[in-house]
Amino acid sequence: MFAYIIRRTLAAVVLLLVVSAVTFAIFFLLPRLAGETTDQLATQYIGKNPSPEAVLAVKKNLGFDQPIYVQYGRFLKALVTGAEYKFGPDAATCHVPCFGYSFKNHLEVWPELTKRIPITLSLAVGAAVLWLVSGVATGVVSALKPRSIFDRLAMGVALAGVSLPVFFTGALLLTLFSYEWPILDNLQYVDFTADPLMWARNLILPWISLAFLYSALYARLTRAGMLETMSEDYIRTARAKGLAERKVVVRHGLRSALTPVVTIFGMDLGLLLGGALITEQVFSLQGVGAFAVSAIADNDLPKILGVTLLAAFFIVLCNLVVDLLYAAVDPRVRLS
Repeated sequence: MFAYIIRRTLAAVVLLLVVSAVTFAIFFLLPRLAGETTDQLATQYIGKNPSPEAVLAVKKNLGFDQPIYVQYGRFLKALVTGAEYKFGPDAATCHVPCFGYSFKNHLEVWPELTKRIPITLSLAVGAAVLWLVSGVATGVVSALKPRSIFDRLAMGVALAGVSLPVFFTGALLLTLFSYEWPILDNLQYVDFTADPLMWARNLILPWISLAFLYSALYARLTRAGMLETMSEDYIRTARAKGLAERKVVVRHGLRSALTPVVTIFGMDLGLLLGGALITEQVFSLQGVGAFAVSAIADNDLPKILGVTLLAAFFIVLCNLVVDLLYAAVDPRVRLS
């Protein structure tokens, strides 16, 4: 088991380096291949109508006049040691980890991200708990009672959940429970440490909006996996041995059916931790997704690069956790 963890961890580190290299190439190499000059590249990192001195300072700070591999080396070094940017007599420091420096606003990207990560983390984790519990439970019951009234009703609701986009369900929930019936009005993010009850109250609607979409997918996937698993020979053998039906379902049936659920759960959670753009926009949550939207609107490339790297980190981390969960769910995976 220990060797399996080491292998998967090293693979995750290598994958992060590959992702960082590809991301860096998209932002710094592809524009050059498309014919942009170093001056044109530098102007994208500062405000409108920049002075020649400002363009020269950005070129020097980012090393646009150096080979691309040297720029990438400086980029990796800045992540672990920080960087310092000079503007004539003035200087600005990008502290560790340096995810970039916005030359338009003269702000470090990482501190701006850390302000928003708790909001996105609260949104993603709360919704994940809801959709995982409700989706898996609904799928199991539907599989144990196929073609029953509950099964048909649950799969009908699941179909609606898959079909309706988040911006529709989110806006509908806001209209009903915040404006029409002001049960949950004046929604704004409250830090968990400040007031846990208000934190949960103001995130209930975003959680439900996200969970309604994902729980539908998980219910259908769990139902399909359980229907296939419960017809296997080892399930009949477990029942023939006299095991309680609850143990047969949970220990043997559900455990085998959870493998695809664990796979998509890691991907879905990793993507949401990188920013739930639509949900954050609908509910006016200033998380990582809203930060990415504002960065794209401002054409602030260092901010976009920072969000991209953060999202890639969360996705790789969640996939690493999924690999480790595979080993817990199915011991045969440890031998692969």
